[in-house]
Amino acid sequence: MSKRVLTTESGAPVADNQNSASAGVGGPLLLQDQHLLEKLARFNRERIPERVVHARGSGAYGHFEVTDDVTGFTHADFLNRVGKRTEVFLRFSTVADSLGGADAVRDPRGFAVKFYTEEGNYDLVGNNTPVFFIKDPIKFPDFIHSQKRDPFTGRQEPDNVWDFWAHSPEATHQVTWLMGDRGIPASYRHMNGYGSHTYQWTNAEGEAFFVKYHFKTNQGVRSLSSEQAAELVGRDPNSHQTDLLQAIERGVHPSWTLYVQLMPAAEAADYRFNPFDLTKVWPHRDYPLQRVGRLVLDRNPDNVFAEVEQAAFSPNNFVPGIGPSPDKMLQGRLFAYADAHRYRLGVNHTLLAVNAPKATTAQNYGRDGLMAVNSQGRYAKNYEPNSYDGPVETGRPLSAPLAVTGHTGTHEAPLHTKDDPFVQAGDLYRLMSEEERQRLVANIAGGLSQVTRDDVIEKNLAHFHAADPEYGRRVEEAVRALRED
Repeated sequence: MSKRVLTTESGAPVADNQNSASAGVGGPLLLQDQHLLEKLARFNRERIPERVVHARGSGAYGHFEVTDDVTGFTHADFLNRVGKRTEVFLRFSTVADSLGGADAVRDPRGFAVKFYTEEGNYDLVGNNTPVFFIKDPIKFPDFIHSQKRDPFTGRQEPDNVWDFWAHSPEATHQVTWLMGDRGIPASYRHMNGYGSHTYQWTNAEGEAFFVKYHFKTNQGVRSLSSEQAAELVGRDPNSHQTDLLQAIERGVHPSWTLYVQLMPAAEAADYRFNPFDLTKVWPHRDYPLQRVGRLVLDRNPDNVFAEVEQAAFSPNNFVPGIGPSPDKMLQGRLFAYADAHRYRLGVNHTLLAVNAPKATTAQNYGRDGLMAVNSQGRYAKNYEPNSYDGPVETGRPLSAPLAVTGHTGTHEAPLHTKDDPFVQAGDLYRLMSEEERQRLVANIAGGLSQVTRDDVIEKNLAHFHAADPEYGRRVEEAVRALRED
């Protein structure tokens, strides 16, 4: 059987891939060696800018199958009947560290799902926590800068981390999640995923519901202590990537059951918490979980760079029957995610295999730009309307319109009756067992005690006292003990 011929990128056969062309034996190399220059030039450009957040990631393909009828709440086609399957790609990630960071660190985890539906790709971009540190996107760059490596020391600094939290009381709820037992998942397979934001579902009659997504792991929630994580990072920095890859390769396919909380749109205005505040949850006793379906991962990517690093998720990729809510953080991300991918991957990143629709074909008038491959033929036009049988609008909105009133300006979010920034942090603390509380307090004190400014420590302690008096007292005592050592 004859072997395939090695070629240059233009398709010309390569005569020698072991030796560069030189001016005589042992002489200097020649600029005319096209194969050498092409290989070196491509090698220099093998890396693209990494994500500013969620840089370190892993991913896998699978499917989502509807198990329960939700057609009374949404007319989304991929949810229109029990038993319907849709191909998916799921990307897991850490948030704060760089592409070379370790997996088993105390950090939220990204949980981003791309549904390749027959009505286009639907991207559900969330985390492994139901809440976040801030509720307005104008603070997102500041928050991330406080968590990243310090410009002078080149490492994450407790002074920066806790100084930002000291001035952001709404972060107390998420800090309690992060410093608790679920702050370091044992693997990507053993953690829940959440849409986190509030979204909108619209049914065939035009009725609107606000919705929160909960992906419950069928493997059971397992987490690591700080000591276990430190040991694992030293042994295998790629621990979560390794676990996911090997599990799927040996036929152990991780799965999650999708549940939703549904709030009739008319109830949002008078709910005791602002339902669009990303630092808040909807208690399950108010809006119980309703099962939707099952997500299964059963195929690893063949090329991590092409399919994980270049995977682009954007929460503005909706499908008919699903849309946005007034959630401020979601509204900011509707722009920011897509713009980040245009910068990192180019304006034609949606043509890459992992990002392109699979169950339908994208038809629009977007052309040209870097790496354009969609010429569409000599007779296709790149304007609309036209007289050449080009794609046309449907006139059918994806979701119900959102009511707006009042004057433009920079407004704080409207306060609901229970919109204290500490109420839900205290509720979460009181739900924990005594052993969980001990670990939570130790984790917080371990970081807060390293802060060099007393006023920053005092501001953070005040937040924990406000959440729960016992919570605050125990953290304060633990911080004092560590600082006196």
